[in-house]
Amino acid sequence: MSHDHGAATSSRTRLSIALAITSVILIAEVVGAVTTDSLALLVDAGHMLTDVAGLTAALVAAGLMSRPATSARTWGYRRAEVLAALGQAAVLLAVGIYALVEGVQRLLAPPEVPSSSLLIFGIIGLVGNVASLAVLSSSRGENLNLRAAFLEVLNDALGSVAVIAAAILISLTGWTRADVIAGMLIAVLIIPRTVGLLRETTGVLLESTPRGLDLEAVRTHMLELPHVRGVHDLHASQIATGLPILSAHVVVEQGCFEDGHAPRILDDLQSCVLEHFSVQIEHSTFQLEPVAHQAHEHVDHA
Repeated sequence: MSHDHGAATSSRTRLSIALAITSVILIAEVVGAVTTDSLALLVDAGHMLTDVAGLTAALVAAGLMSRPATSARTWGYRRAEVLAALGQAAVLLAVGIYALVEGVQRLLAPPEVPSSSLLIFGIIGLVGNVASLAVLSSSRGENLNLRAAFLEVLNDALGSVAVIAAAILISLTGWTRADVIAGMLIAVLIIPRTVGLLRETTGVLLESTPRGLDLEAVRTHMLELPHVRGVHDLHASQIATGLPILSAHVVVEQGCFEDGHAPRILDDLQSCVLEHFSVQIEHSTFQLEPVAHQAHEHVDHA
């Protein structure tokens, strides 16, 4: 428990530092977007705004996740990370779509963009983003919340690189559409990663089977255990990162309830789902039923 508390505190500290850095970059890029009329800088500033909101949500979620479970919330606030990641991904997707639409319009009538100012603000953004990435990199795999935060900052860093490239190209060639192309490139970088994160977070909220877990393989392995005659109502889902759960009704021979063998079967079932699959399930619930109980089932179950 102390290890978990220490990890949670470390995560909040890292998120706080990244939030402070990103807020400073946001202010700089808003000033730059207003003074240069750059689409790339405008989109990056908008992206930064979502990052500030996203990192704030991530920081709040990290705090909530550390709260202990109660009788009213038996899993505590563990799913707060999923809600925060979902919100960040949805906003990022909106920013990406806006950049593509605005980019098409600006391609037809590109505004004049001062390359020197664009370059300065691009470098400021890149330096800040690299600093934030360094802060978040070691903890990005802990949960969906931190992964979303790291992804947002990474996209920002790529966006800053695109801004710098556009500034250099405009300075060398005078081709102002480079700024528009850079803005659209940022959007193209944002959207695929965001869609992937949306798919993963909605999968958790819809209580889909955890990725990498084949329920039919689980069922087959359970049926191979001695005295097990059937498995139904088999469900698996994920509360939060690293917290998959599984439940099932297991039909066993009648004699197992008479000779005291039922507890041994329960041990075998829990070992089965904990040790034999790539997704290790520590939280499992099994209802043992005699064969005769099937006559009392009022609904057909899978």
